[in-house]
Amino acid sequence: MTVMRVMMTRYGAIAVGLLWLIGSEVRAQAGEGLPELPKAGLEASELAVVVNLDDPLSVRVGDYYRARRGIPEENLIRVHLPPNQSVLARERFAEFKAELDRLTPARVQAYALAWTRPYRVDCMSVTSAVALGFDPAYCSKQCGATKPSGYFNSASHAPWTDLKIRPAMLLAGQTFQDVKQLIERGVASDYSYPAGVGYLLNTSDKHRSVRSIFFPETVKALGDAFHLERLDADSIKGKKDVLFYFTGLAKVPDLPSLRFLPGAVADHLTSVGGALTDTKQMSSLRWLEAGATGSYGAVVEPCNHVTKFPHPGVLMWRYAEGEPLIEAYWKSVAWPGEGVFIGEPLARPFAPRWKPAANQEPSLQLFSPEWKTLRLETATSAVGPYRTAEVSPVKPGYNDVKIHLSATGFYRIAF
Repeated sequence: MTVMRVMMTRYGAIAVGLLWLIGSEVRAQAGEGLPELPKAGLEASELAVVVNLDDPLSVRVGDYYRARRGIPEENLIRVHLPPNQSVLARERFAEFKAELDRLTPARVQAYALAWTRPYRVDCMSVTSAVALGFDPAYCSKQCGATKPSGYFNSASHAPWTDLKIRPAMLLAGQTFQDVKQLIERGVASDYSYPAGVGYLLNTSDKHRSVRSIFFPETVKALGDAFHLERLDADSIKGKKDVLFYFTGLAKVPDLPSLRFLPGAVADHLTSVGGALTDTKQMSSLRWLEAGATGSYGAVVEPCNHVTKFPHPGVLMWRYAEGEPLIEAYWKSVAWPGEGVFIGEPLARPFAPRWKPAANQEPSLQLFSPEWKTLRLETATSAVGPYRTAEVSPVKPGYNDVKIHLSATGFYRIAF
């Protein structure tokens, strides 16, 4: 039995509670009788992998990813698309989308698209067109606003059920080895609670550094959970601890000198970084090739509206709450119509879990963006009344909280 409560934060409604019961005959020992934790985000069973049968690399990547992530066979969707075409006409996309909708199981909430091209549909990115449906309202007119996403900073962990949106992300790379390494970084990141650094760069390119207006509030809100560095610089060099890297330049130097931790997210605000194989600027693929697990870029000229690019604070907050990459990234962009999401969708470095420990009291591993209080409550009956048996503080960042249980009883945890 799981019950969620919702707490309001500066970044919106965040699900932060859980309730669980242990029956009187269940011994409360580590690894025995421990209940399932509340849902922190999309699961493998809710992700569909879409492969292009006319692209051998797509088929190989899709098969590998499905097996590596334990995605059900029925969630593998096979379609036909031009394999060497960067931009898909809206008429051809309409045919593809109708077929995709027909083949998608009802439980699917999101897509992993196993290709690099096409990355664009007319004036939209392919990930946004798949997620939102093609609509010219999601495209700019004379550098204007576009239709917003109802998924921005949403508390939903079921976007299709709640909002009729299936967020999508490209498993992108030039070679199979590139994508395989990306997938392996995503898998390695799970429950790793990495202690890396988030680099927030205000560069000499003022037109592309407009997101720097968010940096002070991001550091204030999340500086106790993450090690964040605000820098007035065009690049960082030689850093071996990169967890987040948000910057604004047409081309970012020194990427080969960096070491990105598994689960790292990095992107640069520029005009067409999302034109993955056809841009004269730096392609967002360079971030993945350098070791990042996720990135984002515009596929057409969006102008420098901050709402068309990821909000670093929202992304990091959602990631810290345990959401997988595809959720945290999508929720960080208010106007995503012209931007393409690339990376390993299910990477979840900060998801909560019971700590594996034989013959010891159970403990809960969790990461938090803020101070919270965890309460252990107990009762002699499942319907209560419950009383507080123990209170434990949850600090910003990584926590390993011991849960003290007797052999019998009914328990619930709230935080």
